[in-house]
Amino acid sequence: MASKGKQWVLLAGGSKGWKDYGVQANVCHAYQVAHQNGVPDEQIVVMMYDDIAYNQQNPIPGNIINVPNGPNVYPGVLKDYTGEEVSAENFLAVLRGDSAAVKKTGPKKVIQSGENDSIFIYLSDHGNKGIFHFPNSTLYAHDLINTVKEMSKRHKFSKMVIYLEACCSGSMLDQLSDCNVYAVSSCKPDEYTYACFFDKKRNTFLSDIFTFNWLHHMDTVKLTVTSFGEQFSYLLKNVNEDARKAGVTETPCNYGDKGMLKLMLSEFLGESPVSVREAYTSQPLNIQVSDVVDTTEVPLIIQENRIKNEQDPEKRQALERQYDDLKRKRKTVDEALQKIAKHTNASQALTEKREVTRTYELKTVAEHFRKTLFNWEKEPFVVTRQHLQVLVNLCECGLEVESITEAITHVSREITF
Repeated sequence: MASKGKQWVLLAGGSKGWKDYGVQANVCHAYQVAHQNGVPDEQIVVMMYDDIAYNQQNPIPGNIINVPNGPNVYPGVLKDYTGEEVSAENFLAVLRGDSAAVKKTGPKKVIQSGENDSIFIYLSDHGNKGIFHFPNSTLYAHDLINTVKEMSKRHKFSKMVIYLEACCSGSMLDQLSDCNVYAVSSCKPDEYTYACFFDKKRNTFLSDIFTFNWLHHMDTVKLTVTSFGEQFSYLLKNVNEDARKAGVTETPCNYGDKGMLKLMLSEFLGESPVSVREAYTSQPLNIQVSDVVDTTEVPLIIQENRIKNEQDPEKRQALERQYDDLKRKRKTVDEALQKIAKHTNASQALTEKREVTRTYELKTVAEHFRKTLFNWEKEPFVVTRQHLQVLVNLCECGLEVESITEAITHVSREITF
């Protein structure tokens, strides 16, 4: 007998700007799915920067699409948290229902869940091992897992599902041990995720392989008779296949309470009314994933196109300077990490690919690097996954945290950006 609890949905896009168009398009589309399937707006919280619908680079103001020639997914989207309010700190406060900890003016909408309620969370953005990026802040695996554990202990839900789209997303979820919490990552802890659907008119990518397949499935199946297990099988098959065709590897993974695989999607995301299914089945359903690229290449590709298409010589030079500046800063981060590795006698940290087990230590070291050496929150795209992998390796190779932070401080005095 299903309990008569409420269904809560929390959707968060962790980036801003035109170059990360697909992240906010994903969140808008996910909102439309939950809304159309009857989850009441007062039980949905949407966090997204909201700077693409009316961006000066948007050829069709007010329009956001998530697939080629797809429907506009922007109308009606909730604007619970926008701009600077979209932060890791607010995300965790909203999730645990702690409105006092939310930093924003105006209404502070939070998940007010109780012991009979379900919570569905979808996160989309860039990630690294043990790290998920928000526009001007960083969510660490350590804090996500601790928040979920604490909520479980305090009976804040009967069951929870987390879907996470980001590079290395498995590393955010692989330490989930609570029963009644099930999670799906877009890829393994050491794999990357890939953007897809390059739109020439918009000069940006519309989605990602994993989220496209997930939302396509949500749009085309009946939620009352489709289980999470069936959905995971579908994702595994299709994401793998789309990646393989593009010559890359991306493998969705699932974690936590596998007993929840038999639950129907409708237990978390409402029941698809016939009218909605008909509206979607009248659309082209045979969309093939195309233009697959590594997400770290996206900002460079978009900037190269802008340079190529810019007729004004002065504007073109300004764009070229930005492009060169990004490449130069990436190189400087390379140099800084080489010096840190040398200073700690850990040259192997530059080449290894270790997994995250010391999540708290990683948070301490990464935050020290961000505050002392280079703030990736203020300037995205400079610090890459490869750079953050070095910090993971330093934490995992047996060094004391103090010796790593001391090396970072030392090198920060020698390096200028």
